[in-house]
Amino acid sequence: MAGHETHYTLTRPVFDKPVKLLIVVAPYYKDIADNLIAGAKAEIEAAGGSWDVAEVPGALEVPTAIAMADRYSNFDGFVALGCVIRGETTHYDTVCNDSSRALQLMGLQGLCIGNGILTVETRKQAEVRADPADQNKGGGAAAAALHLIALSRKWGGQKEDVGFKRPSDTFLLAGDNDGSTTA
Repeated sequence: MAGHETHYTLTRPVFDKPVKLLIVVAPYYKDIADNLIAGAKAEIEAAGGSWDVAEVPGALEVPTAIAMADRYSNFDGFVALGCVIRGETTHYDTVCNDSSRALQLMGLQGLCIGNGILTVETRKQAEVRADPADQNKGGGAAAAALHLIALSRKWGGQKEDVGFKRPSDTFLLAGDNDGSTTA
């Protein structure tokens, strides 16, 4: 069972400039979400960073909130937290696949995201994974985001024009071929 194995953990990165992360959480299972948040906050603080928390209704909204925060705020990285427990329908597969895929695509665009959205078969599995004194997946997601921030600073300096691009102020409206009409 993977929960009883010992895994190698990277040394916590050290930053010469402050880091600020946004923890985006879907508190559908409030007790599990609270443990994930506690682990993430502790890891960020241990690295000398600061954090804000944003709550969204469910795991599918986590990527959207991160994209919005990247567009309208100035965070160095993001921690995606939530829990999806398999039920009786295929909705589980949709939520797991689509939220994970959206986070991965944003990461490939340059956002520093730690994915701590648990995808489990049972509540007990979620409780063990969320517990900061056990598997601490919230802390692990924060650590992943911190390591990505460290790499982005090493390779590209401070965050500038990384991630999703803001839409331009000029939009071509239907029927306007010359682009002279703006919204």
